[in-house]
Amino acid sequence: MEEFLKSNGIEYEHHDLLSEPAAVEHLRSRGIKSLPVTIIDDTEVVIGYYPKKLIPALKLDVSVDLSGKTAWLAEKYDAILSAAVRANNQFSQEQLDTIVPWRPWSLRDTVLHILAFPEIAYLSHEVGSMSWDDMQAQDKRLEGVTTASQIAEYGLKVRDDIIAFLNSGNAEGFEREVPAHYGGEVTVLELLNIVLSHSTHHLKQVYHYMTTDLGITLENPATDADLDGIQTPDALI
Repeated sequence: MEEFLKSNGIEYEHHDLLSEPAAVEHLRSRGIKSLPVTIIDDTEVVIGYYPKKLIPALKLDVSVDLSGKTAWLAEKYDAILSAAVRANNQFSQEQLDTIVPWRPWSLRDTVLHILAFPEIAYLSHEVGSMSWDDMQAQDKRLEGVTTASQIAEYGLKVRDDIIAFLNSGNAEGFEREVPAHYGGEVTVLELLNIVLSHSTHHLKQVYHYMTTDLGITLENPATDADLDGIQTPDALI
């Protein structure tokens, strides 16, 4: 977000919600519950990193083209989803059934979320949306995926399908604008870029949980090179 603003010569004020209670209260008073958020002239609110919404809101004369990022996204999805499957393969069924400390989910729910969110984003080029209804339907479809081996099989298929799509040269699919649950419309490629960050953040949380709560030594985790260029929040939890 800040790179986008800086590169387009936009003056802005950055507020760190971890150290600025007044900023947190200001967002709450406006009913804003999602981050990142950009407030323009104290009137227009843009939630999330959506260049297609920020450009007209900021009256910029620029265009957005993520088509050159398809190879990069394919490489990163290969790395992150493969790493999620490797982490999953270290869990016993008892561990998968434990509740993680940062939200009322089981570890199984969390790992599936890392894998399923990208699938819903990728499939939006066919179904035309990534809505709460789409996510609830996905949760229903995955109710029978409960064991580590089933999760791994599902995750590897998601990885392969996304990589195939990103390498397909399907410009129409990449540029299709779809309504997303984050708010507003984005292209499928923008959505995959956003969701990559989302899944990577959850993977980092899982790593932390594995080492600090479960006492598991990570086997072949995602490397710094794998994570390079993927934007995630500074706060882990």
